[in-house]
Amino acid sequence: MRVELTVNGRARADEVEDRLLLIHYLREVCGLRAANVGCDTTSCGACTVLLDGQSVKSCTVLTAQAAGREVTTAEALASDAGLHPVQAAFQQEHGLQCGFCTPGMVMAAVGLLAENPHPTEAEVREGLEGNLCRCTGYHNIVRAVLTAAAAGPGGPASRGAGHDEHEVSA
Repeated sequence: MRVELTVNGRARADEVEDRLLLIHYLREVCGLRAANVGCDTTSCGACTVLLDGQSVKSCTVLTAQAAGREVTTAEALASDAGLHPVQAAFQQEHGLQCGFCTPGMVMAAVGLLAENPHPTEAEVREGLEGNLCRCTGYHNIVRAVLTAAAAGPGGPASRGAGHDEHEVSA
């Protein structure tokens, strides 16, 4: 079947099998590697992308379901001006370790902040609960999301957010 959709701001039209999952379309057809295949059971969130601005696990969406819609992956977040505020906050707050879950975690955070620009720590933890990290204790990930929220659209670097700005419980 032929699908037409927008991926990272670029219109695409491709022939795909009707059963092709969006994660496999992004990786195998589009050549995008940020979204990872982690569990194939919707448990880990490593494949999280934005679909029309809302975070979704791309292993739960058929490519056909994304037809006519806009998909955004972590590759599209940074610009010539620099990192996206959430990416910058993850870097600043050391919100990653091995990096496997990071693109999905960042995309979930972007989706969360689009819905709730000023979440509490509890709301961040709840908003990210479908994304698993096997390396960290989530402390720095939560701190990164709170830092990005506090910095607003200008990003953490532009406002000088620091480690002492948020008290995050473990």
